[in-house]
Amino acid sequence: MPKLVTLPATAPRDEILAVIERDGAVILSDVLSKKQVDRLTAEIMPWVEATPTGTDGFTGDRTTRTGALVARSPTCRELIMDPTINALCERFLKPSCERYQLHLGQVIRIMPGQTAQPIHRDRWAWGTHLKGVEPQLNTIWALTEFKRENGATQVIPGSIDWPDDRRPTEEEITWAEMPRGSVLIYTGTVFHGGGANVSDGDRLGLNITYSLGWLRQEENQYLSCPPDIARTLDPALQKLIGYDIGAYALGYYTPPLPPGEGPEAVSPMFALTGDETGGTLGSAELLAEITAKTSAA
Repeated sequence: MPKLVTLPATAPRDEILAVIERDGAVILSDVLSKKQVDRLTAEIMPWVEATPTGTDGFTGDRTTRTGALVARSPTCRELIMDPTINALCERFLKPSCERYQLHLGQVIRIMPGQTAQPIHRDRWAWGTHLKGVEPQLNTIWALTEFKRENGATQVIPGSIDWPDDRRPTEEEITWAEMPRGSVLIYTGTVFHGGGANVSDGDRLGLNITYSLGWLRQEENQYLSCPPDIARTLDPALQKLIGYDIGAYALGYYTPPLPPGEGPEAVSPMFALTGDETGGTLGSAELLAEITAKTSAA
């Protein structure tokens, strides 16, 4: 049976990235303190407990999935902006985009009696149309201990090079067993799936994922965190959830105002600040990035 590499939270980022690029997944142990996990859990549990279970074999009839975490949980916002994870996104995703973005924020509770989720790739959110590019870098933060018995995530290390129709044998599957406060980091291409919970307690995980800024997000952040909430957030988080131009001419909009009472084309940030800075499309900075890349090519 293969094993996932587990590194300390203080491991060098180059070392973490090397394991991700080779295996498609790595565990960082004990990243969060007990106090941080307790605070996060207290913030989100009222919504988790009110969330209905899934309705099919993939979402799980003994599994709940709770979103809108940017709007609901200050501690989740901190984790979304975690410096190590965002540094890895910069290294892993930025070669294929001008901006990366928050793709999904979701608390997944696997309850006793849940069978194993079908093995899959998260990149299938876009079907199998994307070729030759890695669209995602993902995390699952352990809010309870992850054990094989309570539904720890199934992972197939090294499966990033498999064709989409390849199915793992039992001998190729391992489980992301990790202490509470640890985090599994994995790519959108590695095969994985929620485990079966044969224990008498819930397995609670916080799934935060990031994607290339030119792709549609799995969770519509503009509806989950609308402008009246988003304008209260830190500007860096505002941009990460999508209130920014994704490339020079990607994501601008025209405010639906009476004639002559507003700009014609602005960044989504205008919805939060009313600031027209940045020109009619993207910023000069973004144009310079694109020009540099095309010149190098």
